[in-house]
Amino acid sequence: MRDPTHLLVVDDDIGVLDLLRRYFAGQGFQVSTASSGAGMRSVLERDSIDLVLLDLGLPGEDGFELTRQLRKSWNGALIIITGRGDSVDRVVGLELGADDYVTKPFDLRELLARVRSVLRRSPASPVAATDRTTLRFAGFLLDPSTRTVHAASGEAIALTTGEYDLLRVLVEHPNRVLSRDELMEHIHGRAAGPYDRAIDVQVARLRRKIESDPATPELIKSVRGAGYLFAARVQTER
Repeated sequence: MRDPTHLLVVDDDIGVLDLLRRYFAGQGFQVSTASSGAGMRSVLERDSIDLVLLDLGLPGEDGFELTRQLRKSWNGALIIITGRGDSVDRVVGLELGADDYVTKPFDLRELLARVRSVLRRSPASPVAATDRTTLRFAGFLLDPSTRTVHAASGEAIALTTGEYDLLRVLVEHPNRVLSRDELMEHIHGRAAGPYDRAIDVQVARLRRKIESDPATPELIKSVRGAGYLFAARVQTER
């Protein structure tokens, strides 16, 4: 029997920690909590955590720096929680590798849906193992069964959950312009807001990892006023 999914909630508000611990435990999750960056690191060293819910507004600590540290030392799923509605916070968080973001005050059912969505797309998800079709493009190999991407040399390309999901959607729709709303719907199950740069941020990150020259991309092309187009020839294999 598979162990319950283990969440780590990091927030300095004891009321929020207690609320989320009780709510997610009631939904069948194992939940740990921490109120500081040091506490977060201690839990991660001790336990096997599947997803971190990280509040950016921890007192005396830079939430962005904690996000940067997480992405250097830990490969699990990460959802940022921010109390500020400024889109800059969300953009910077995504730039640093967060898989999604939620703005306070949040609806518990929406947060649960976001958590489940990110977990379904994470490399450890049992759902991922059902697809045995691999996709080849421009010397790269994308394997949905392991949610991995390898270069022609065999080297694994380190992608966040969001970056992998974006690449897979693009690869599965080659030579077709996809709008930001369409990409957000495929990846997150919602449309992009009028000031939501999440897709642009993840495209920029992805280009830095798979393009020979990210400044003049040959694979992921921008189509002015319309969205993005994946210009490579894609071959499917079983």
